[in-house]
Amino acid sequence: MEHIRRAATRRALPLAVLLPAAALMAAGPCLASESGGGTTPPGGTSGADRPTVVLVHGYWADASGWDRVVGHLRALGYPVVATANPLRSLSGDADYLAARLKAIEGPVVLVGHSYGGAVITNAAAGNPNVKSLVYIAGFAPDMGESAFQLAAKFPGSRVTDDPNAPVPTALNAVPLGGDATNVDLYLKPEKFSDVFLSDRLDASRVEVLAATQRPATAASGNEPTRAVAWKTIPSWYLVPTDDRTIGTDNLRFMAKRADATTVEVDAPHAVMETNPEDVTALILRAAGDARPSLASTGTSGRTAFLGGAAVLAVAAGAAVVIRARRT
Repeated sequence: MEHIRRAATRRALPLAVLLPAAALMAAGPCLASESGGGTTPPGGTSGADRPTVVLVHGYWADASGWDRVVGHLRALGYPVVATANPLRSLSGDADYLAARLKAIEGPVVLVGHSYGGAVITNAAAGNPNVKSLVYIAGFAPDMGESAFQLAAKFPGSRVTDDPNAPVPTALNAVPLGGDATNVDLYLKPEKFSDVFLSDRLDASRVEVLAATQRPATAASGNEPTRAVAWKTIPSWYLVPTDDRTIGTDNLRFMAKRADATTVEVDAPHAVMETNPEDVTALILRAAGDARPSLASTGTSGRTAFLGGAAVLAVAAGAAVVIRARRT
């Protein structure tokens, strides 16, 4: 069998490359709905037996940021919901997501990027259908902690270069009325590529993302967490090693504290834009799919480095080489 290794400068591969042409022709279009269905990929179970993957975006993004991840998951037979995140208040956003989750039948793999991680941490608490939490460069706060508090724990975030500034220097604050703290926060267009994407994406795409970014209130980042789902629900964590939004060391701290199965990827904060296969790979692991086993941080003290393209290629019957290093 062919062994697949990820090069250091790997780019996202089209799904058609990852799955054999014969399998794609046999399967036809995969039209999985939110309630289940879809074709059965090689070696997998039917869509009806698969959990629904719920994707939650964070600051300065929207649900369309998950597009390629959604495409990969649906092609493998998973029902997927890329839900809206209001970005108004942590408690309100969590309540909104909790209501959305209650409308989904069967098991759920809940995925949060950035501030979306804080939202899933709160929203999943007490919901028995949520079987796995997946943090994609996401906040995993403990009781009473806020997102902004965690982003300042260790150096690494470039959202501000002046801790005494009333508003972080990479942000534009747009007043919403009332008191001075009631503002919407936008990433400045000239800072977007550096802070959000570590200058790793084509300029034309960066301009589109900066122009269409969803703002978040300052209150949402300052609100303390009121429930901690990762203490009772197994968690998985993707840490980009060039995260300039939250900071890589802050992500590592949260992943270790949550005893999460952790994968590190050479990528920016908006990793689903640059490395959608890596994101998909970890979601598949959390879903309990028949894919190669990843090394875990947790009790084993190991961090896995795995190309998402390699994991997806297993559906084509190829062997995969996995590299792990001691942390």
